[in-house]
Amino acid sequence: MRHLLTLLFLFAGVAAYSQTLPVWNPENDNRLISQDWLVEPVSQKAGIYSGSEGKDIVLYNGLVKRTFRIAPDVACVDYKNMSNGVQILRAIKPEAKINLNGKDYLVGGLYGQPEQAYLLKEWVDTLKKGNGFHFDRFEVSGIQPFMKTKFNYWAANTRQATGKMISFYYSAEELKGIEVCINYEIYDGIPVICKWLSIKNASTNSLNIDRVVNEILAVVEEQSAVVGAPDRMAKPASIYVETNYAYNNAMRYDLSDQTTHWKIDSTYTSQVNYDFNTPCLLEIYPEKAPNIALAPGETFNSVRSYELLMDSYDRERRGLAVRRMYRTVAPWTTGNPVFMHLVSKSDEQVYTAIDQCAATGYEALILSFGSHLNMELNTVENHGKWEKIANYAHSKGVKIGGYTLFSSRKIGPETDVIDPKTGQPGGAFFGNAPCFASQWGLDYHQAIIDFFKNTGFDILEMDGPYPGDVCASTSHPGHEGLEDSQWKQMELQKSLFHWMAANGVYINAPDWYFLDGTNKIGLGYREVNFALPRSRQKILNRQNIYDGTWEKTPSMGWGFVPLTAYHGGGPDAVLEPLSEHLEDYKQLMMQYYGAGIQACYRGPRLYDTENTKNMVVEVIKWYKKYRNILNSDIIHLRRADGRDWDGILHVDPTLKEKGMLMLYNPLRERITRTIELPLYYTGLKETARISEQDKSSKTYKLNRDFTLDFTVVLEPESYSWFVIE
Repeated sequence: MRHLLTLLFLFAGVAAYSQTLPVWNPENDNRLISQDWLVEPVSQKAGIYSGSEGKDIVLYNGLVKRTFRIAPDVACVDYKNMSNGVQILRAIKPEAKINLNGKDYLVGGLYGQPEQAYLLKEWVDTLKKGNGFHFDRFEVSGIQPFMKTKFNYWAANTRQATGKMISFYYSAEELKGIEVCINYEIYDGIPVICKWLSIKNASTNSLNIDRVVNEILAVVEEQSAVVGAPDRMAKPASIYVETNYAYNNAMRYDLSDQTTHWKIDSTYTSQVNYDFNTPCLLEIYPEKAPNIALAPGETFNSVRSYELLMDSYDRERRGLAVRRMYRTVAPWTTGNPVFMHLVSKSDEQVYTAIDQCAATGYEALILSFGSHLNMELNTVENHGKWEKIANYAHSKGVKIGGYTLFSSRKIGPETDVIDPKTGQPGGAFFGNAPCFASQWGLDYHQAIIDFFKNTGFDILEMDGPYPGDVCASTSHPGHEGLEDSQWKQMELQKSLFHWMAANGVYINAPDWYFLDGTNKIGLGYREVNFALPRSRQKILNRQNIYDGTWEKTPSMGWGFVPLTAYHGGGPDAVLEPLSEHLEDYKQLMMQYYGAGIQACYRGPRLYDTENTKNMVVEVIKWYKKYRNILNSDIIHLRRADGRDWDGILHVDPTLKEKGMLMLYNPLRERITRTIELPLYYTGLKETARISEQDKSSKTYKLNRDFTLDFTVVLEPESYSWFVIE
């Protein structure tokens, strides 16, 4: 029986506050969860509790426990992975650091810890608060969606994350009217805590924000080395962090991240490293986002840090954890409509493609780059023309979208990004690019929104979304100068994606804006490879699929199939005439749909003969029959190398089909192979029933490690698929 405790304190210099919370059971401090959250749903719901006779607040969901001491100030004193018992923290640090009007302020924290290598409970009561912003009160609520989303397309998950949020409020004696709020969200079912802060200016003066560090953690070091530079030493693997401030077209978060800083901690004087160079202090902040003016009545919101606690070094398991995080906190990333990429020169070609999509089961048509669509033309005539076409598509049950290019183009010297080194246009990620905060950029932002408002289009494919360029112009209306140029442009890009997500528009964008509403990014591929012979493309595509799904779910990446010439290439590179290359066309479709991945089938048509049409219909019917399991997570079996079989395994313990096995034989000879299938993540424990291509099934007994020795025969240069139940 849980008792309720009403907290009511009055500390010197701290305002009174009250909140009713359930009381924490200290027996749970070291009680590890017995089930695997990646296989079995966790019954324990996220909760926020009062602990240590009202001195602590505990965030707990069975998988992660994070504890805050709240007197004499708020400080994180415990951060524990409840799957393996690993303690993340070695020392207490401030809850945040901010620079306001040129002065650094600490937010919360407790000081005087005698040893930075570890923290003893008895030390906490002896610690003192520091200078800066101090705790006033807290509020607890359910999690509210970070942004509005509407699902007008097929998605594996349309439910928003559930859980609890706590907000700690702080004030500083010397900054009247300035309030800092630090928020923590703990989710049901995953070992993730999201943290962000806001600064509210309720004063009568403008406030200048130069830097906001919204997370500081003294983490247990990953590696102890007597000598060594920080950049060459291993970073702590116990915690994985993503924020919604990432870009650079790498198609990977770790290379797009702009906010994670592993620093040295000079106060940690007992560390092994002779020069105190161990990278064990985590700070989260955007490097290039100073000089933000906050007018009276305005509120600044920091980046959002999603902190995922890891319980393994295994690459597959770590990837599964990241994928589960996305499925939970960003459910729109599970959206995966079946689409075609049309290259059109006339309206008639669009109508024909719509009819072909409707006839074959395709759910959407995207007018590709090089088509005759211009979303930037913000006129009644342009909108009216495309509204008519969109209405026709919708009458056929087909969604319609289009391509627009923002970056990697020149607009003009008064508009383009100004290089701070030369004072001239240039120096951008793509060489030359417009500044999103120029007048042209602001007009572009509005034109894209107006196009979707007035036409009813369903999909935005935005190439070269803002890639992080800084701009030294002082005449652009959307930013003051160089220092605030990145932050302001990021905010413009995010606001465009937020509007699209709130209105049910599906977004393809080749940069890492997933946590701000985008649905899909490229798998990662070299475009000129699609000018290579089809035989090579098939193997390269499977390599791209294998490599691009370690941290991304199938729905988060797109591939590419050139129906017509792309980046050059001869007749052996393209599929047109489609009827003359049916086997290659079908295998390319099966490779992508068999991985749950939509490819850009780029050309003027989906079929040219009745035989071609029947083949496309057959593949799409198969994909839709097994859509749920094909959109589930991938276990990587063997990467394509052209020397032997390769394959992947989809797994989902919650479905009737627990697994879908896709195998390929690139050799010119029939092969028989015995493959060890890792079925642990299917949830099957003793037996598995397997059928090949919907034929009769056979029951197999699993090994003690949940693997299965599966013998398969594959014909020369062929593929096959197997359903596991």
